[in-house]
Amino acid sequence: MRCIIVDDEPLAREGIESKVKKIEFLELVGMFSGGISANRFLVENNNVDLVFLDIQMPDLTGLELLHTLRNPPLVIFTTAFSQYAVEGFELDAVDYLLKPIDFQRFVKAVNKAREIWDLTNRSKTDRVETSPDYIYIRADRQYIKVFLNDIRYIEGMKNYAMVYTTKEKYMTAISLTLIMEQLPHNHFARINKSFIVNTQFIQRVLSDSILLDKGKELPFGKAFQEEFIDKFVKGSLLERK
Repeated sequence: MRCIIVDDEPLAREGIESKVKKIEFLELVGMFSGGISANRFLVENNNVDLVFLDIQMPDLTGLELLHTLRNPPLVIFTTAFSQYAVEGFELDAVDYLLKPIDFQRFVKAVNKAREIWDLTNRSKTDRVETSPDYIYIRADRQYIKVFLNDIRYIEGMKNYAMVYTTKEKYMTAISLTLIMEQLPHNHFARINKSFIVNTQFIQRVLSDSILLDKGKELPFGKAFQEEFIDKFVKGSLLERK
């Protein structure tokens, strides 16, 4: 995995660099003392897989940097301040390491990143090689075949997702954004930051919620409503000519 380090403290950069060099599957391709220079590098280089990102930096904070990127790589936050943990996980960060960083804790974080990276790349390959009516989900240390027509909805939980089917539910280590990229957009829709629904299970579309079969009601985010109505409702709307 190609990675970069972004931290305004030289000693912190050196400390992370020494840890990265001990991990066989990590390749360090850049170190940056601020968010602006890191942003420039990431925009010009789309082959970075992982960023070790400090939060408190003078020119552009780590959180601000992450917000500027359209397709950000995997991120492990490295900071001395624990109060940003919740916001970090809301941005689908892989992990949140508090300084001074323990090496065992560092290994655990990068192993988690490696697992997500492997799953994402494998899913992209599977999408081409397998039948379009099913996917494989990695859960409980196994690959589970799930037919797309059986998926009712998917709920995002930080850097994990819960896939609810007509029979069971499965927890898998992947973000909603990556899942949505790999599902057929003619049947699945993102209805807010935390949910994707299979449109064949929709019973009613309300002003602020969507009602599925079996009485399941999900929140309908305002930012997603216009696109959803245009794509899935207007084309089938019964109206006077």
